Amino acid sequence: MRSFNDIMKSRIRWQSIILIIFFCYLAGRLYWVQIKLHENLYAEARAKYITSKEVKGTRGQVFDKLGNLLIGNMPCQDVSITPCNIKVENDSKTARIIAKTLGLEYQEVLKKVSNKTRQVKQNDGSIKTSPRQYAQIARNVPLIKARKLKTVLQEHLLARDVHFHDTFIRYYPKGELLSNVLGITTMSHDKIQAVMGVEKVFNSRLKSDSGKITYERRRDGKRLGGDPIQEERSHDGYNLYLTIIEPLQSILEEELDKACEKWNPQAVYAIMADPATGNVLAMAQRPSFNPNERTSQDQSVYRIRVIGDVFEPGSIMKPLCVAGALDYGVVTPATKIDCEQRTWFFRGKALTDTHAYGMQDVTGVIRKSSNIGTAKIAIAMGEHKLYRTLRKFGLGSRCGLPLRPEERGSLKTPDRWDGLSISRFGIGYGVSITPVQMLRAYCALANRGKLPKLRLLDRIENQETGEIIPNPIEPPQNIYASPATGENIVKMMITVTEQGGTATKAAIPGYHVAGKTGTARKYERGGYSTSKYYASFVGFVPAEKPAFVLLLTFDTPRGSIYGGTVVGPTWKAIAERTLKYMNIPPNVPMPEKAKPAR
Repeated sequence: MRSFNDIMKSRIRWQSIILIIFFCYLAGRLYWVQIKLHENLYAEARAKYITSKEVKGTRGQVFDKLGNLLIGNMPCQDVSITPCNIKVENDSKTARIIAKTLGLEYQEVLKKVSNKTRQVKQNDGSIKTSPRQYAQIARNVPLIKARKLKTVLQEHLLARDVHFHDTFIRYYPKGELLSNVLGITTMSHDKIQAVMGVEKVFNSRLKSDSGKITYERRRDGKRLGGDPIQEERSHDGYNLYLTIIEPLQSILEEELDKACEKWNPQAVYAIMADPATGNVLAMAQRPSFNPNERTSQDQSVYRIRVIGDVFEPGSIMKPLCVAGALDYGVVTPATKIDCEQRTWFFRGKALTDTHAYGMQDVTGVIRKSSNIGTAKIAIAMGEHKLYRTLRKFGLGSRCGLPLRPEERGSLKTPDRWDGLSISRFGIGYGVSITPVQMLRAYCALANRGKLPKLRLLDRIENQETGEIIPNPIEPPQNIYASPATGENIVKMMITVTEQGGTATKAAIPGYHVAGKTGTARKYERGGYSTSKYYASFVGFVPAEKPAFVLLLTFDTPRGSIYGGTVVGPTWKAIAERTLKYMNIPPNVPMPEKAKPAR
């Protein structure tokens, strides 16, 4: 029989074995948890008290050449909540305060405030219920409203779980001014999406890079003090400086609005440029829109018409044709042309003038804007010389302005011309152009044969370093073979605004204005309209050393159809104000009573 001591020894032995097994298991478990599962458990723990926050850089701003702000960033705040931390008894009160202050629907806000849990699908397919830590209430709340909401919530001791995050929205301080060129942006998936204009074309320069801050947080989600655990810097976008001069843009658009009120056109194109540099100084169109509101349902107002619309220019094409004939030596300024008695038949088709001009020299053909005279000059040139002339002036080619989409227009090669093309292309029919193409061609006329590349971007600025990156001016192309051609065609164009010309209403006392009117029937539905016209005037001043070239075209004006009547006075008003702004003194003697007020 076993003694008591033997029994105790046996018990002690078994207890020791059990303890040894337990401690072995504990050691193994600790090894498994501390070593094998360390990374996973550490990641789970960090997820509970460490979080990351995206830090957004600032999108680049857009200025005119003088530094006037055209597109800026308006500070605002996004409002969000932590629904799981809001007490149930405070749901209604919190929702009512938010809805009333921000002008939101109470039931929509209450739904977000009271929804305190969310269902999360696990890897094994099961559904887990977890507290809802975040709900978006409103985006881009103006700072005044956001601050008011914060104050009211603090007064009611409800501010702890309502969060305000700094952000910005795109702001266009000049409203409708230059809106089609500047373009717009929208928000998509919390990202800025550039839609059109400068905003889109230069998006890669304007857009900012986001950074990230990793930091420790409290249980309620708020950040603990101290330096962040990790920080990736955000980068601001570049600032753009356009060639546009805002005071000139304002003059252009103010006068356009007056003209639109009088003539009620279907559309208007207007562009001003420095012929020496190719800098676009002002550019506008009607109809247009306010990028801060965007209430128009007519999508056509968002198009950039000055580069995207094409039209048959009519008589503003004639100086290009005549300049080519002068340069090729086909005619001289004194060459006599029989402009007939209003009607002339070419290959069985009638070509008419508004009056019977009879015999005219080439200067008279331009001054009177004779279709017959210009057609005869074009025929004397021949198809290939006329085609090469128009191509040299840039017709049928994109101008290269950094805007999209830009149309090429239509200028057929001579092998595709019909029997009448040679008599029609030189007077602006059968050829379609964009407004910027014709403006560029007139820059070459003003430049005495030097065709510039049009520029819209002057320089770029790195916001962070202050570095300025200039956009170089490319040298112009010389398109005349004879040095005399430039002066000869400009002298002819000056007579257009003098007594006996078609644009006396565009004349400016004290200056020589060189230009050309255009009145072209509108082509639609397979034929030329008898009631719809394009009325145009393109010119430059002072003619001796042009400060600017200005193109104005009215699509289907009401009340009159002629470029000299409809467009001439508006062109003059814009040009006079521009000359005063540029401080360019008169250089032509004039009678005392005709002197402009200083």
